[in-house]
Amino acid sequence: MAEPSAATQSPSVSSSSSGAESSAPGGGSGSPGACPALGTKSCSSSCAVHDLIFWRDVKKTGFVFGTTLIVLLSLAAFSVISVVSYLILALLSVTISFRVYKSVIQAVQKSEEGHPFKAYLDVDITLSSEAFHNYVNAAMVHINRALKLIIRLFLVEDLVDSLKLAVFMWLMTYVGAVFNGITLLILAELLVFSVPIVYEKYKTQIDHYVGIARDQTKSIVEKIQAKLPGIAKKKAE
Repeated sequence: MAEPSAATQSPSVSSSSSGAESSAPGGGSGSPGACPALGTKSCSSSCAVHDLIFWRDVKKTGFVFGTTLIVLLSLAAFSVISVVSYLILALLSVTISFRVYKSVIQAVQKSEEGHPFKAYLDVDITLSSEAFHNYVNAAMVHINRALKLIIRLFLVEDLVDSLKLAVFMWLMTYVGAVFNGITLLILAELLVFSVPIVYEKYKTQIDHYVGIARDQTKSIVEKIQAKLPGIAKKKAE
């Protein structure tokens, strides 16, 4: 008697499990430009950044890219105080003009619409103590990780990693002689908003050449490690 009931229940179980598998987001296949289904707020914000740099919403990405690029170019031509002052003046000129315009319209039409920015003034922007502690704890994780990495590199825990840092800093002296900080930020923004979308389109070709370069670099590093004193002995142990 138990066997038939189990047999009758098995199709519903299998159908529900197959339905759950089919309803899973992404279906197990991903692409470089696909953002997975995310539940937490932090993952949701990272997904928003992902969509931004991959130009999922062209208008939104264009606005962010254009605004930040204009600010950086302004900082390259003017001082920080001047740029901040002009930005605040521009924002105030827009809000004050709109406030006066709505007040005149209400006076002429004798309407009682109230403050034009009331919906935004009523928004609760207070930061709770719990949210503040969460942000601090998240920041402390990255700070502690950075401190450990700095100590590890400067106290030469791994000779190869410390040499890599020395070579990188030596190259950066030449970069600093040609570019200043603002110029590097402008170049970084151009790369952030262009490289991901280019990689998404030409992923196969780029991965092929990156793999070749990685293999060559790995072989060179292994040859250097074999000739350095102490490294070969450490590997053997």
